[in-house]
Amino acid sequence: MGNNKRTHYGNAEGANCFRYFINRKVKLVFCERAKGINARIRRVYMNLQSAQLKDPTTLLIVSLLAGSLGVDRFMLGDTGLGIAKLLTCGGLGIWSIVDWFTVMGRTKEYNTTLLQRAIAGVF
Repeated sequence: MGNNKRTHYGNAEGANCFRYFINRKVKLVFCERAKGINARIRRVYMNLQSAQLKDPTTLLIVSLLAGSLGVDRFMLGDTGLGIAKLLTCGGLGIWSIVDWFTVMGRTKEYNTTLLQRAIAGVF
C-alpha cells in the first residue's frame, strides 16, 4: 500500500491520539484511553495495510483499453459480470461505453467496502 504513516498528535482529555494516513487520502483518528484499545488499533491498522485498494484512474485506463473483455469487472471482483461482458464483447460495445463513465464510482465503492470491512475486523 504505498505511503502509510502514523503520527502522534497529542493528548486529548487524558488519551493518546494517533492519526493514520493511508496513501495520503484516508485519515483515521484513534484515541486510546485504555491498554486494551491499543491492541485493537494495531489489529485495525494491520487490516488496513493488507487491504488491496484499487486506484480509480488505473481502472478507468483498464476499462478504456480492455473493457470489452470484462477485465475491469474481474479486477473489482465481479466475476459473473466479467464473464458476461467477455462473452458479449462488452454488450456489443454499449456496456463498455457505459462502464467508462461508471468505473471510477464503482472503484470508490469497492475501496470503501474494503475499508469498512478492515475497520470492523471482518477481513
